[in-house]
Parts: sequence; C-alpha cells; structure tokens
Amino acid sequence: MKKILIAAMALFSATIASASDNSLWEKSTLNEIITRGELQVCLEAGYMPFDMRDKKGNIVGFDVDIAKSMAKAMGVKIDLRNTAWDGIIPALLTSKCDLIISGMTITAERNLKVNFTDPYIVVGQSILLSSKLKGEVTSYRDLNNAKYKIATKLGTTADYATKRYMSKAKINLFETESEGALEVINGNADAFVYDLPYNAIYSAQNEGKVVHLDTPFTYEPLGIAVRKGDPDFLNFLNNYLAQIKGDGTYDKIYQKWFASNSWLKNVQ
Repeated sequence: MKKILIAAMALFSATIASASDNSLWEKSTLNEIITRGELQVCLEAGYMPFDMRDKKGNIVGFDVDIAKSMAKAMGVKIDLRNTAWDGIIPALLTSKCDLIISGMTITAERNLKVNFTDPYIVVGQSILLSSKLKGEVTSYRDLNNAKYKIATKLGTTADYATKRYMSKAKINLFETESEGALEVINGNADAFVYDLPYNAIYSAQNEGKVVHLDTPFTYEPLGIAVRKGDPDFLNFLNNYLAQIKGDGTYDKIYQKWFASNSWLKNVQ
C-alpha cells in the first residue's frame, strides 16, 4: 500500500511539473514570437555603427544584422521599432517589443529591471577632444578640471562615467550623440565622452576637427535585454549568440561594421 501511495504521489508530482512547464512555455516570449510569426525589436536609431538610418530611411547596423539573423533562425519576420532611449526599457516592460538590442551596456541598475543575455560585444568609453587641446589633454584624468566643458549623452553609461571620473568639469548633457559631438566641433565643448565605436567613426568622418583619445577608460559589456521571468527565451538567445560566434556568422557581421567603413557612404 505504501509503495502504491509513493508511486501515485510521484506520478501526481510529475503531472503537476509537466503542467507547470507547459504553462511557462505558453507564456514565454519565444512562444509568442513563433505563434505571431514576427520578432519585435526595440532599438534607437542613431548610434553608429549599431543602429542608424541609411539614406533611404531604413534602420541598419551591427545590432540590426544580428537581430535579422536571429529572426531568420526563428523562421519569423522582423519588426524594428525605433524607440527613444529614455523610454526603451519601459517599452520592453510594457510588451511594446520582445527584446532590446541597441548597444545597451549591462549594468546592475538596469539588471534590476530587465534580464540580459551574455555579452555579445564589449566596448568602453573614449574621448573626442577639441583639436585645440591636442597634447595638453592626453587622458580622461586631465579633463577632471573645472576649466573644461564636457558633452555627453543623457542617461547613458557615458553620462555616468563622465560624472564619476570627471566630476570637477562642467558637464552638459544632450538627447543624442550627434548633438553632443557637434558641440566639440562648434567650439562649445572641450570634449565629448561616448562609446569607442561611435567616437572612432565620428573622428574618421571629421578628420582634423577633433582628436580621438582612443584608449577606453571603462569596461562595458553590451547585452540583449528581455523581460524577467522568461528562462526559455533567455536560454534561446544565449545559445543563439554562442552558435553564431562559433559558425562564423557573428564574425561576418562584425567585419562588415567594424573592420570596414565602406557603409558610411550609405548612411545619413
């Protein structure tokens, strides 16, 4: 009798666990994407070479190609949803998209609100410097002085890094990267602090107008953000990133956007 009872309890527990697993899968974003037939991606077009618009108005870039490759692997269409940076996490949390892939640095503060995949690329902060200060300023430490004006983008890790490492300087915050960088060229700021990839491209476009101090002074892993409580989706994304890094797909995309600047002529 005891053995029968134990067997019955085990069967009952297995049934409950199976029902629970099915319930989790039905609620998974991954299941919703497959059922819908479309991957909805939040990003902010304006961060070269990750997310930007070409001359035809299409959103293109490193992140975009990874997202398109992912949608193809899922067998679904893709919907790129351009979203202002200050509202991009709220958009994800209110299910206006399935994930965020937009050059987003993994931070503890953000991780309290969303879950992140393993890093798909690592970048850091660098400095675009006024050509007038060439030789006078050689690192971020030199800019930690009240006589300097520094521009950066509001609400980004560049914003936090500038306030942390250059707190003595006058810091001006802007809504977009291009606005902040332009302040240096126009003589309204001594330096612009932002992610290395963007600064490298911007300095190449404005050779002679700015000096790029291209040694990163922070370590910043970028990840894909998803809503919490969805292990199936997070598992898929991490495995997918590992797969494309192993089969050459990632390297092909990386070389396109970071090892060449031929795409510059096609962007706005």
